[in-house]
Amino acid sequence: MTRRARYANLSAVVIPFVATLIAIVVFWGNGVDAIDLALFVVFYLLTGLGVTLGFHRLLTHKAFDTYRPIHLGFAVLGTMAVEGPVISWVADHRKHHAHTDVEGDPHSPHVGHGGGLKGLWHAHAGWLMHEQGTASPRRYAKDLMDDMGIRWIHDRFLWFIALSLALPAALGFVLHGFTIAGLLTGLLWGGFVRIFFIHHVTWSVNSICHFTGTRRFDLEDKSTNVFWLSLPSFGESWHHNHHAFPRSADHGLARWERALDPSAWTVAAMEKLGLAWNVVRIAPDRQQAKLAA
Repeated sequence: MTRRARYANLSAVVIPFVATLIAIVVFWGNGVDAIDLALFVVFYLLTGLGVTLGFHRLLTHKAFDTYRPIHLGFAVLGTMAVEGPVISWVADHRKHHAHTDVEGDPHSPHVGHGGGLKGLWHAHAGWLMHEQGTASPRRYAKDLMDDMGIRWIHDRFLWFIALSLALPAALGFVLHGFTIAGLLTGLLWGGFVRIFFIHHVTWSVNSICHFTGTRRFDLEDKSTNVFWLSLPSFGESWHHNHHAFPRSADHGLARWERALDPSAWTVAAMEKLGLAWNVVRIAPDRQQAKLAA
């Protein structure tokens, strides 16, 4: 990883964190108004699904097919979560699946970092300073390298970071009656604070879901399911299930797990509307065959 990339990642970790601290200090006891809360929720949902549906289930694992404009739209929304350019994100994640919890995994808490809290920190955010974006795109994401639309989005990562901040700021300005205060609070809550929460929920799947939780399938890796993280992560914390069946569009495989998998709800709704097809789902007999003894 280059020094420039390391400093950029450090900024992406530190700035939303500092902004969130500012939000806590400034608004402690005063609350946050409905407009700013709505901006936080709307942009959290859009960019969160951009990561879980777009970057992860669609682009990385091809769990379903959709129309080209929706395909590219999800890539844009995922980019606006500010977790890295789309091709780099996909390459890193495919490398994670190729080397899960063994040498070569870019963010395992169990490999090369002493385990324990040190390994947990590496898996959560430490890897961003050393490993993120270093997976070979030609090896792990050649299909996306050859996709001109995805390449265009990838190459304009900084543009989409600016858009990710400018949109909630502009909406805050308008909805608060064309005030500078509204612009700043929209930027704060719909921009920086939302990015902070999206980051740490996503990173918790890398760290917590390889550290503690439940397991039921016969896998050699250390992936786990963490139920309490399922709703904020849009179902990504059914992570052990995902490692058992990486191409599944549903990460919640049991009925009660699917009830806590918003990304799966979204795919199902798209399918009913004719916006998604070739949806990969895992039959009960395949699940049964993979259960641990």
